[in-house]
Amino acid sequence: MAMCELLGMSANVPTDICFSFTGLMQRGGKTGPHRDGWGIAFYEGRGCRAFHDPNPSAESEIARLVQRYAIKSLIVVSHIRRANRGRICLENTHPFSRELWGRNWVFAHNGQLRGVKRLPLDHYRPIGTTDSEHAFCWLLGHIRDRFPRPPRRPVDLWRCVRALSLELNRLGVFNFLLSDARHLYAHCGTQLSWLTRRAPFGQARLMDADMLVDFQAETTPDDVVTVIATQPLTGNEAWTVMPPGALTVFNAGERVAEFCV
Repeated sequence: MAMCELLGMSANVPTDICFSFTGLMQRGGKTGPHRDGWGIAFYEGRGCRAFHDPNPSAESEIARLVQRYAIKSLIVVSHIRRANRGRICLENTHPFSRELWGRNWVFAHNGQLRGVKRLPLDHYRPIGTTDSEHAFCWLLGHIRDRFPRPPRRPVDLWRCVRALSLELNRLGVFNFLLSDARHLYAHCGTQLSWLTRRAPFGQARLMDADMLVDFQAETTPDDVVTVIATQPLTGNEAWTVMPPGALTVFNAGERVAEFCV
């Protein structure tokens, strides 16, 4: 069964994701079957700029705008949807966002979670009808209960996200990207890969579009950029395939923690 696809970015300098987004966009109805909407969120300081469209990304004027408009960000979360739970409409389009500790939290999920809507919710309520948004509300509510204020040690939060991820992972397929505006969390239930680009930069060629970029010309020697995707987007670079059940935490383009089964 074809499921949704995820795309994330963590960088140490404000960076645009036009190249990777161009590849992902083709999978939304052109080179892939993910025709049921798409969304993307860019963090800018304390703000979060988000675009959503229930139309196929390969045919979306909003997607073309994002592709042309080089928004630079330290953290990006994107998603193209193949609907299996919840109808095709704007409120069911990922990524979803909520506030905690005065920060924008953003979440996108690929997979199905059987019985997740039986989990009780307290602080947060879904706006749409997807199992994904219910899972996000449950997860963030438990983080809020555990930490009414941000924990002093980031690793305590990472371990909490890890424990909650394992609980939800038992309900089915739970690949997700999550950001708290500081870190980017990538959880692999079944399929997720990542790639870090740093000096010396080389060329990258998209699999889904006739596009080649020489990052040497686009970057400085100090730039570090990590891209996370359901399936590798380029064919000439070495992607790291995450093991099922792993949670990896990225900050400023670097992998800062990894929890494996």
